[in-house]
Amino acid sequence: MNTIKENSKAAFNRQAATYDKDIKGQHARSLYPFMLKKLYDIPFQSALDLGCGTGEMLKLILQKNDQKDLYGIDLSEEMLEVAKSKLPNRVRLFLGDSESLPFPDNSFDVVYCNDSFHHYPAPQNVLMEVHRVLKPGGTFLIGDCWQPSLGRVIMNFYMRHSKEGDVKIYSKSELVSMLSTYFHNVSWERVGNTACIAIGEK
Repeated sequence: MNTIKENSKAAFNRQAATYDKDIKGQHARSLYPFMLKKLYDIPFQSALDLGCGTGEMLKLILQKNDQKDLYGIDLSEEMLEVAKSKLPNRVRLFLGDSESLPFPDNSFDVVYCNDSFHHYPAPQNVLMEVHRVLKPGGTFLIGDCWQPSLGRVIMNFYMRHSKEGDVKIYSKSELVSMLSTYFHNVSWERVGNTACIAIGEK
């Protein structure tokens, strides 16, 4: 495992016990209603949560429809322990890396990633894996950090020295370009002052 991933894992292990309530998880929580609204507009039965953390998004999906087939994967053992404590056993949780997903091709109707894409040191590898495990016609949904140009330059400068596994905040054009390599009907929208949502279809 490379240093960035090790830093991410260590940081989220430290944050797991309080992530659902404290400032460390605030940005992720602010995205939940936007992500859920998008998900509710997509007809799906099976979904994979990349970087599922404490499993809060999975829990919220089940509250709307407890018949969904849900999966989550995360690098942090402690985050997954919190997720297991709040989710039913039939939600399948995996300790693992989003660059090497332990699922067969064409497994999921939806893959989504909430507030973790900026932690991936090799985002193209993640996108290849997401494309592989999505069913034909499936949807990839990203909710992540966003900053205007100057703020993004400043944040990305500091992220190079991050001890918490942050890699990069992407501009609209960068994220759309990356997604367009693997997906079609790509869309991007800003939500709030510091976040965005991007969607692509297989």
